[in-house]
Amino acid sequence: MSPVRTAIATVEITIAVVSVAVAVSRHPLVRAGVRAMPPAVKDAAAEAALEAAYRAGAAARRLVPRRIIG
Repeated sequence: MSPVRTAIATVEITIAVVSVAVAVSRHPLVRAGVRAMPPAVKDAAAEAALEAAYRAGAAARRLVPRRIIG
């Protein structure tokens, strides 16, 4: 697989994952569960989500060739 096809596949997978995450976050049961969480758990969940997003960005920077990004 060429580097361009790999980059495109990576972007497509990223879009799919983000779409699923947005759909799940809008579900009424998920929203009710988040409202019922104690503040300490909400803070830990937010920190974990930010760390996961940072690691996903770092992985994307390693996978996508720089000449494609600009």
